[in-house]
Amino acid sequence: MIQRRQAEAITAARQKIVDGTISMVEMAFTKLKEHDIIDLDEERKSAMVRNLLVVFCSNSSTQPIVNAGSSY
Repeated sequence: MIQRRQAEAITAARQKIVDGTISMVEMAFTKLKEHDIIDLDEERKSAMVRNLLVVFCSNSSTQPIVNAGSSY
């Protein structure tokens, strides 16, 4: 019974984290568009979403990677 409650609590917490992450990603895209900061194609949007999901949903702190070159 205790394990079930713990699992339900963990699941509920994860759901809140994912919901918050999606909200922050939407807000980031909206702000970038509103302020005409950058125009992202679908591939770059996908990469940004993937990176933000990793950062916000990770159990441990993330480490930045500095890309000295460009793949474009």
